[in-house]
Amino acid sequence: MNIHIKESITRSSALSRRSLLKGGAGLVIGAYLARGGKAFAQGAPAATSVNITPNTFLVIAPDNTVTVLCKHIEFGQGPFTGMATLVAEELDADWSQMRADHAPSNPVLYKNLLFGVQGTGGSSAIANSYEQMRKVGAAAREMLVAAAASEWNVPASEITVENGVIKHPSGKQSGFGAFVEKANQLPVPADPKLKDPSQFKLIGKEGVVKRLDSAAKSNGSAEYTLDIHEPDMLTVVVARSPRFGGTVASFDATAAKAVPGVVDIKQVPTGVAVYARGFWPAKTARDLLKITWDDSKAEKRGTAQLLTEFRDLAKTPGKTVKQEGDFEAAMARGGRVVEAEFVFPYLAHAAMEPLNGFIKWDGETASARYGSQFPTPDHATIAKILDLPMEKVSLKTILAGGSFGRRAQQTVHVAAELAEVAKAIGPGKSVKLVWTREDDMRGGYYRPFSVHRMRGVVRDGKIEAWSDTIVGQSIMKGSPFEAMTFKDGMDSTAYEGSNEIPYDVANFKCDLHQVDVGVPVLWWRSVGHTHTGYAVEAFVDELLEAAGKDPVEGRLELMGKKPRHAGVLRAVAELSDWKNAKLDPGRARGVAVVESFNTFVAQVVELSMTEEGPKVHKVWCAVDCGIAVNPDIIRAQMEGGIGFGLGHILYADVTMEDGRVTTGNFDNYRSLRINEMPEIHVTVVQSSEKPTGVGEPGVPPIGPAVANAMAKLGQTRPRQLPIVPGASA
Repeated sequence: MNIHIKESITRSSALSRRSLLKGGAGLVIGAYLARGGKAFAQGAPAATSVNITPNTFLVIAPDNTVTVLCKHIEFGQGPFTGMATLVAEELDADWSQMRADHAPSNPVLYKNLLFGVQGTGGSSAIANSYEQMRKVGAAAREMLVAAAASEWNVPASEITVENGVIKHPSGKQSGFGAFVEKANQLPVPADPKLKDPSQFKLIGKEGVVKRLDSAAKSNGSAEYTLDIHEPDMLTVVVARSPRFGGTVASFDATAAKAVPGVVDIKQVPTGVAVYARGFWPAKTARDLLKITWDDSKAEKRGTAQLLTEFRDLAKTPGKTVKQEGDFEAAMARGGRVVEAEFVFPYLAHAAMEPLNGFIKWDGETASARYGSQFPTPDHATIAKILDLPMEKVSLKTILAGGSFGRRAQQTVHVAAELAEVAKAIGPGKSVKLVWTREDDMRGGYYRPFSVHRMRGVVRDGKIEAWSDTIVGQSIMKGSPFEAMTFKDGMDSTAYEGSNEIPYDVANFKCDLHQVDVGVPVLWWRSVGHTHTGYAVEAFVDELLEAAGKDPVEGRLELMGKKPRHAGVLRAVAELSDWKNAKLDPGRARGVAVVESFNTFVAQVVELSMTEEGPKVHKVWCAVDCGIAVNPDIIRAQMEGGIGFGLGHILYADVTMEDGRVTTGNFDNYRSLRINEMPEIHVTVVQSSEKPTGVGEPGVPPIGPAVANAMAKLGQTRPRQLPIVPGASA
């Protein structure tokens, strides 16, 4: 199996875009689906608003290999395998013949049907491709069968396809490759017949489909941007202002230019760029630059000052997001009042691979290669800065070492900086832009800092009222996504999950203070749910405790209108044996359930307390993501989300003093260590609903589940994260 996968990656990388379009290279299926439409057309679409290089989703080569061009970036979440599974299922291919590669930048053919542009995010890869990619496979199958029927002079209805072999009862049989040339001359079926789910052999099956990208990543043959080395290539690092909003007033590069290997030093819009023959001379020279920064427009507040300001605001009503019943009247009627304040710090994405990019510009054309999460805006930005038409710029997406949202920037700042450093040194140079870990950690684009002030009242064993006042910074303000995500002048990602709680509370309100801070922020894995999930699930647990209710039974009593929330909660309670479990002394359990991106996840945590903080021993997780295309990948994403979320709620925060970020690397931005990873059990709830994503929803429940377990041990539910402050200092 390892040999097969290595060959698949090698072959995929060797495929040129032009060769894919040659009839002799194999069957090329062009299946462009407009949003909500069903039209298929062979090759490129007839007319587009953008000049693009035509390409397709699927190539079947004469050697029977099937290459799926994936419109979503593969950075560990599994779309290579997911897209190939959908195609192979309908094509009736054998898994051993499946390959995957990234699709080129093409906003018409490869757009995300949720966003309208080519991009990966919002845990949308499988959700927006499920029917589209199945139709690609089904169309190819019908074309191959028609070609075989014509060649064999038999009715197409008598032909079957199984495990990549086309068969006729007469004994004739062949692989796909023998018919690719003839099939490629046929029109693409407009509405190919899809399988009934009862016929699935790959979708939803455990252990049948192996990841296409694992072997190359394990044996080192996979290529990332830092692996790119071309003749005469220059490595570039940029010195940026230590304060957000600061600009270059002047600089002295005398000492930096004397470093052997340094080729040039240029001022660019984001700072001062050092060009060198290798990373080390570039980094060494950057450290020798003497730069005077203009901080007249820079953010100079520290996180302690911001916390004071946010807390003061939280004591006043914000702009109403949602209101039902009469909260104030319900509070006035009396009962047990519960109040809680939750503080969430700035968080870095801290992906294993920092930001980077490669570009070659000759003055008339440009070609870029890197892990682009949103190729359409990246492509357009590079073209605009280099003053080139779109068709003169190519952007090849390659593997990336994680992201968690970091590579999908609404400001497109990395693509812009890549083009700017190429432009500054002039045409005819190949440049590789490298951000160090410290550059990335101190460069902003964090999970926003936020405060929740919660109030509620319990009377006669029932939660009568609930309010949540949120203070936070907008991610979307001023971005191309503002119109899509703003409602009544407020960024909906700041309160998602807080305005639509899964619990039936008669008197409810949610309001928001949307504040401006000069710290660049960005969606972080699970976006708003990362803090709203914690606030809601810790608070409901406290209210249920005041009401004398069991955390699971009490939640279920309030979930009458939310059957899928209740479904995963029951599933995780059964998986963990919630009612009957006998715990070791000093251990306790907590539970939480959060919906994000239309996926429902419930988790139970078992922990004990140590001098260093909570020790999480076990986690049980139930997930309902609709039809489970690849159960093994779903399980892996839940496990990864739990580890990622647990490390951040226990240890991580980005702090600032006088506007300068004090966090710089993993020595003071603590992650979960391998010996701290808990034992995890995951169950995937069977469902006939449309599939939804799993890249982000595993994160939100782990924090409140830990907090609620700590409360069971007599601890105060953590009000300010991280739970273990100063763990990395």
